[in-house]
Amino acid sequence: MPEAILTISSRNYSSWSLRGWLLCKLAGLELVEEAVPIDAPGQRAELLLLSPSVLVPRLTHEGASIWDTLAIAEYLHESFPDAGLYPADKLARAHCRSVSGEIHSGFQNLRSALPMNLRARHDSFRLFAGARPDIERIQAIWRDCIQRYGGPWLFGNKPCVADAMFAPVATRFISYAIPLDPVCRSYCATIGEWPLMREWTKAALAEPEEVEELDAEF
Repeated sequence: MPEAILTISSRNYSSWSLRGWLLCKLAGLELVEEAVPIDAPGQRAELLLLSPSVLVPRLTHEGASIWDTLAIAEYLHESFPDAGLYPADKLARAHCRSVSGEIHSGFQNLRSALPMNLRARHDSFRLFAGARPDIERIQAIWRDCIQRYGGPWLFGNKPCVADAMFAPVATRFISYAIPLDPVCRSYCATIGEWPLMREWTKAALAEPEEVEELDAEF
């Protein structure tokens, strides 16, 4: 029997599915993945509104059903304390929870201006001015974490919950050629070279589904 089932949406467009999947992989779960079609009720709306639905990602494990990315992170941390999903140090762990919560609940202008689309590549992109403060704030978070904990990941020499939460943002910056400072460019490269991200991206590129509104030049 599978150890866990993870229900996801589009690999190409759904940042929330990516976060949930990365968290499960960081915990070392043996997963069976169940994909909800884009045209299923609620899924297209979830992608176009760029907000999490109650359907995905959803982790089913040992009788538990968990459908919010931070709730999944906390459940996995409690279930697999040796996996190192959060930093061992208490203060670093609190910091990790704080920045993970910030990206979970904020940055709406960024989500609207730069929807996740792993197939997209732009040499330049006309950026909605309202997204610039979000981009600046994210860079400030990344710089602070990397300078404080030594990198190359946000909290040191291994990926954790915060990296899973910010990974979709790094893909957006790459897809839309967003100008970044050297520290943040290096972090995006670290995310792009992460074997788990390579695995997810390979599957995303093979997906046949397209959402015309998210593939448009705007």
